[in-house]
Amino acid sequence: MQNNLLKVAIADHVAVVTLDAPPVNAQSREFAEELIEVFDELNDLPEVRVIVLTGAGKVFSAGADIKSRGQVGAVPGDTNRHLRRTREVGFCIMESSKPVIAAVNGPALGAGLGLVLCCDIILASENAVFGLPEIDIGLMGGVRHTMRLFPHSLTRRMVLSGYRVSAAELYRRGIIEACTTREALMDEALSIAHEIASKSPMALKLAKRAINTVETMGLKEGYRFEQNLTVEMTRHEDSKEAMRAFLEKRPPVFKESV
Repeated sequence: MQNNLLKVAIADHVAVVTLDAPPVNAQSREFAEELIEVFDELNDLPEVRVIVLTGAGKVFSAGADIKSRGQVGAVPGDTNRHLRRTREVGFCIMESSKPVIAAVNGPALGAGLGLVLCCDIILASENAVFGLPEIDIGLMGGVRHTMRLFPHSLTRRMVLSGYRVSAAELYRRGIIEACTTREALMDEALSIAHEIASKSPMALKLAKRAINTVETMGLKEGYRFEQNLTVEMTRHEDSKEAMRAFLEKRPPVFKESV
């Protein structure tokens, strides 16, 4: 696993992925390719049950690397490759079978906000702001992802004016789970991560499959899909172990792999 523009540390079933491309964690082609590679590998590691995504320095991610973007389209097919790679940066997070917690340590702008919105749980420090500055630099992007979590009027204000919303405002609106001091951010994120990591790996995998699938389904179809996953879960040894542990009033011991 590469540790060039991202740093990965694994302990107690939790992988901490730190964006580390100074000075502002801008997303170049190399950054995107490494992030995709890291998340694909973590997805296959049985010892990892939860992933925490954060940034080094004072900025989570300022978005796309504008300096390198001018090279896009220089050769035939390059634009399509760039667009596909940009899509997969977010989808490799969203489609991970492991829960992903965003610990936003500073500004998350443009493609940086995109990374955050693809995570399952979002926490931020008080100095964090979230924005879509594309309107000011001749680009477009981030609208559909933002619409998933942000209210109608706020999304449009951000897209049309470049408005940057604070972590405190997003917490007040119930969009993020916590707004902490910068010093307390990782402790809070790791506390949630370890709580989740104590659950059955199989149950987490199926829960992520349910979350990712039913979001775009109708009520009846979505509930039927969940019921089928429930049947699948009850046939797994982890389900039997959870029930035994509950009856015996002890912590469950789950299988390492699924």
